[in-house]
Amino acid sequence: MDSHYDQVMKARSQADTAASKFYFAYSTILDRAAFEEWRAQHGYEFFELPEGKLAEALDVDLVYDFPSRWWGGRVAGLRDAPGQSVFGRLFEIGGQDWPIIQHKEGAVTGMCVERLVRVRVEGLELRATAFTTSPKRASSEGPISTRFVEALVRGAESARLPAEYIERLRRGGVEPERNPSP
Repeated sequence: MDSHYDQVMKARSQADTAASKFYFAYSTILDRAAFEEWRAQHGYEFFELPEGKLAEALDVDLVYDFPSRWWGGRVAGLRDAPGQSVFGRLFEIGGQDWPIIQHKEGAVTGMCVERLVRVRVEGLELRATAFTTSPKRASSEGPISTRFVEALVRGAESARLPAEYIERLRRGGVEPERNPSP
Protein backbone atom coordinates (compact mmCIF):
# COMPACT_ATOMS: atom_id res chain seq x y z
CA MET A 1 0.00 0.00 0.00
CA ASP A 2 1.21 3.52 -0.71
CA SER A 3 0.48 6.88 0.87
CA HIS A 4 -2.42 7.55 -1.49
CA TYR A 5 -4.61 4.74 -0.15
CA ASP A 6 -6.07 6.83 2.70
CA GLN A 7 -6.72 9.72 0.30
CA VAL A 8 -8.53 7.40 -2.12
CA MET A 9 -10.56 5.74 0.63
CA LYS A 10 -11.65 9.14 1.96
CA ALA A 11 -12.75 10.19 -1.54
CA ARG A 12 -14.65 6.89 -1.90
CA SER A 13 -16.50 7.50 1.37
CA GLN A 14 -17.59 10.94 0.15
CA ALA A 15 -18.52 9.90 -3.40
CA ASP A 16 -22.03 9.81 -4.77
CA THR A 17 -22.84 6.09 -4.86
CA ALA A 18 -25.71 6.69 -7.32
CA ALA A 19 -23.46 8.37 -9.89
CA SER A 20 -21.32 6.66 -12.51
CA LYS A 21 -18.95 7.73 -15.29
CA PHE A 22 -18.00 6.32 -18.63
CA TYR A 23 -14.25 5.70 -18.58
CA PHE A 24 -12.25 5.23 -21.78
CA ALA A 25 -9.15 3.15 -21.02
CA TYR A 26 -6.42 2.88 -23.65
CA SER A 27 -3.23 2.27 -21.70
CA THR A 28 -1.64 -0.23 -19.35
CA ILE A 29 -4.81 -0.71 -17.26
CA LEU A 30 -5.94 -2.98 -20.12
CA ASP A 31 -3.29 -5.53 -19.12
CA ARG A 32 -5.49 -7.53 -16.71
CA ALA A 33 -2.66 -9.39 -15.01
CA ALA A 34 -0.71 -6.18 -14.39
CA PHE A 35 -3.84 -4.40 -13.17
CA GLU A 36 -4.64 -7.18 -10.72
CA GLU A 37 -1.07 -7.04 -9.39
CA TRP A 38 -1.32 -3.23 -8.97
CA ARG A 39 -4.72 -3.63 -7.30
CA ALA A 40 -3.30 -6.11 -4.75
CA GLN A 41 -0.21 -3.99 -4.08
CA HIS A 42 -2.41 -0.99 -3.30
CA GLY A 43 -5.01 -2.74 -1.14
CA TYR A 44 -7.91 -2.57 -3.60
CA GLU A 45 -8.62 -6.32 -3.85
CA PHE A 46 -12.33 -5.53 -3.32
CA PHE A 47 -12.49 -3.58 -6.61
CA GLU A 48 -13.34 -5.45 -9.80
CA LEU A 49 -12.71 -3.70 -13.11
CA PRO A 50 -15.68 -4.67 -15.29
CA GLU A 51 -15.18 -6.34 -18.68
CA GLY A 52 -15.91 -3.17 -20.61
CA LYS A 53 -16.72 -2.84 -24.30
CA LEU A 54 -14.46 -2.37 -27.30
CA ALA A 55 -14.40 1.35 -28.08
CA GLU A 56 -12.66 3.81 -30.38
CA ALA A 57 -11.83 7.35 -29.24
CA LEU A 58 -12.28 9.70 -32.18
CA ASP A 59 -10.14 12.65 -33.28
CA VAL A 60 -7.32 11.82 -30.85
CA ASP A 61 -4.00 10.00 -31.10
CA LEU A 62 -1.32 8.76 -28.75
CA VAL A 63 1.54 11.09 -27.91
CA TYR A 64 4.55 9.91 -25.92
CA ASP A 65 4.87 13.00 -23.76
CA PHE A 66 5.46 11.92 -20.16
CA PRO A 67 9.01 11.05 -19.08
CA SER A 68 8.69 8.30 -16.48
CA ARG A 69 11.55 7.14 -14.28
CA TRP A 70 9.59 3.99 -13.41
CA TRP A 71 9.10 3.04 -17.08
CA GLY A 72 12.58 4.23 -18.11
CA GLY A 73 11.39 6.59 -20.83
CA ARG A 74 8.41 8.47 -22.18
CA VAL A 75 4.90 7.01 -21.88
CA ALA A 76 1.74 7.86 -23.80
CA GLY A 77 -1.07 10.30 -23.29
CA LEU A 78 -3.65 11.63 -25.73
CA ARG A 79 -3.51 14.59 -28.07
CA ASP A 80 -6.16 16.10 -30.31
CA ALA A 81 -5.73 14.74 -33.84
CA PRO A 82 -8.63 15.23 -36.27
CA GLY A 83 -9.27 12.08 -38.29
CA GLN A 84 -7.14 9.84 -36.04
CA SER A 85 -8.34 7.39 -33.40
CA VAL A 86 -7.22 5.34 -30.43
CA PHE A 87 -8.74 1.99 -29.50
CA GLY A 88 -9.45 0.87 -25.96
CA ARG A 89 -12.28 -0.29 -23.76
CA LEU A 90 -15.20 1.65 -22.36
CA PHE A 91 -16.13 0.97 -18.75
CA GLU A 92 -18.97 2.27 -16.63
CA ILE A 93 -17.44 3.01 -13.23
CA GLY A 94 -19.54 3.72 -10.16
CA GLY A 95 -18.94 7.03 -8.40
CA GLN A 96 -17.60 5.30 -5.31
CA ASP A 97 -14.96 3.48 -7.39
CA TRP A 98 -13.86 6.48 -9.49
CA PRO A 99 -11.12 7.47 -6.98
CA ILE A 100 -9.47 4.06 -7.54
CA ILE A 101 -9.36 4.73 -11.30
CA GLN A 102 -7.94 8.20 -10.60
CA HIS A 103 -5.22 6.59 -8.48
CA LYS A 104 -4.35 3.98 -11.11
CA GLU A 105 -4.19 6.58 -13.87
CA GLY A 106 -1.95 8.96 -11.93
CA ALA A 107 -4.41 11.81 -11.33
CA VAL A 108 -3.85 11.54 -7.58
CA THR A 109 -0.17 12.47 -8.03
CA GLY A 110 -0.79 15.16 -10.67
CA MET A 111 0.86 13.08 -13.39
CA CYS A 112 -2.36 12.93 -15.41
CA VAL A 113 -5.53 14.95 -15.82
CA GLU A 114 -9.01 13.93 -16.87
CA ARG A 115 -10.30 14.91 -20.29
CA LEU A 116 -13.45 14.17 -22.23
CA VAL A 117 -13.19 12.15 -25.43
CA ARG A 118 -15.77 11.24 -28.02
CA VAL A 119 -15.96 7.46 -28.37
CA ARG A 120 -17.65 5.06 -30.74
CA VAL A 121 -18.93 1.89 -29.10
CA GLU A 122 -21.31 -0.64 -30.63
CA GLY A 123 -22.17 1.84 -33.39
CA LEU A 124 -23.07 4.68 -31.01
CA GLU A 125 -21.09 7.81 -30.19
CA LEU A 126 -20.90 9.14 -26.66
CA ARG A 127 -18.61 11.09 -24.36
CA ALA A 128 -16.33 9.42 -21.86
CA THR A 129 -13.58 10.46 -19.49
CA ALA A 130 -10.01 9.48 -20.32
CA PHE A 131 -6.72 10.38 -18.67
CA THR A 132 -3.84 12.15 -20.36
CA THR A 133 -0.57 13.73 -19.35
CA SER A 134 -0.89 16.89 -17.29
CA PRO A 135 0.27 19.80 -19.48
CA LYS A 136 2.54 20.87 -16.61
CA ARG A 137 4.39 17.54 -16.83
CA ALA A 138 4.48 17.03 -20.62
CA SER A 139 7.86 16.74 -22.35
CA SER A 140 9.27 15.23 -25.52
CA GLU A 141 12.74 14.78 -24.00
CA GLY A 142 14.25 11.33 -23.82
CA PRO A 143 13.44 8.04 -25.53
CA ILE A 144 10.06 6.32 -25.66
CA SER A 145 9.94 3.56 -23.05
CA THR A 146 10.29 0.15 -24.67
CA ARG A 147 8.87 -1.51 -21.52
CA PHE A 148 5.83 0.75 -21.70
CA VAL A 149 5.23 -0.05 -25.38
CA GLU A 150 5.47 -3.77 -24.52
CA ALA A 151 2.90 -3.26 -21.73
CA LEU A 152 0.61 -1.35 -24.12
CA VAL A 153 0.78 -4.24 -26.58
CA ARG A 154 0.07 -6.83 -23.83
CA GLY A 155 -2.90 -4.76 -22.69
CA ALA A 156 -4.21 -4.33 -26.22
CA GLU A 157 -3.95 -8.08 -26.82
CA SER A 158 -5.62 -8.84 -23.48
CA ALA A 159 -8.42 -6.38 -24.32
CA ARG A 160 -8.82 -7.92 -27.79
CA LEU A 161 -8.25 -4.65 -29.64
CA PRO A 162 -8.03 -4.77 -33.45
CA ALA A 163 -4.90 -6.50 -34.81
CA GLU A 164 -3.89 -3.56 -37.04
CA TYR A 165 -4.07 -1.24 -34.03
CA ILE A 166 -1.90 -3.61 -31.98
CA GLU A 167 0.69 -3.52 -34.77
CA ARG A 168 0.60 0.27 -34.65
CA LEU A 169 1.29 0.11 -30.90
CA ARG A 170 4.19 -2.30 -31.47
CA ARG A 171 5.88 0.36 -33.58
CA GLY A 172 5.85 2.63 -30.53
CA GLY A 173 4.29 5.58 -32.24
CA VAL A 174 6.54 5.29 -35.26
CA GLU A 175 4.71 4.88 -38.54
CA PRO A 176 6.37 2.62 -41.11
CA GLU A 177 8.26 4.37 -43.89
CA ARG A 178 6.47 4.39 -47.20
CA ASN A 179 8.37 4.17 -50.44
CA PRO A 180 7.55 7.16 -52.63
CA SER A 181 6.18 6.31 -56.02
CA PRO A 182 8.80 6.62 -58.83
